[in-house]
Amino acid sequence: MKAVLIVHNVAIDEEVNEILESVGISCYTKFTNVLGKGRLSEPHLSTDVWPGINYGTFVVTEPVKAKEVMENVRRMRGKLGSEGVKAFMWKIDDITE
Repeated sequence: MKAVLIVHNVAIDEEVNEILESVGISCYTKFTNVLGKGRLSEPHLSTDVWPGINYGTFVVTEPVKAKEVMENVRRMRGKLGSEGVKAFMWKIDDITE
């Protein structure tokens, strides 16, 4: 199994959900009010100086679907630019069902 964490601007949450649906993923965990700063983006710290928040969408799925999600996020970054969405993938060694 693979884990994918998509950190994205709240404004594109629907597009991220559509990516998951297009790959056949219906189970995920959504983290709201995710704060931070990326290497290529302005801080999103929900303050007067640095307004804005992100969401984190986390899925654990088969390697093929995880790869498809990553490819779709790369395409989205090509359209939107590097600011607004980033994805991370890693191997899951154990899971309880």
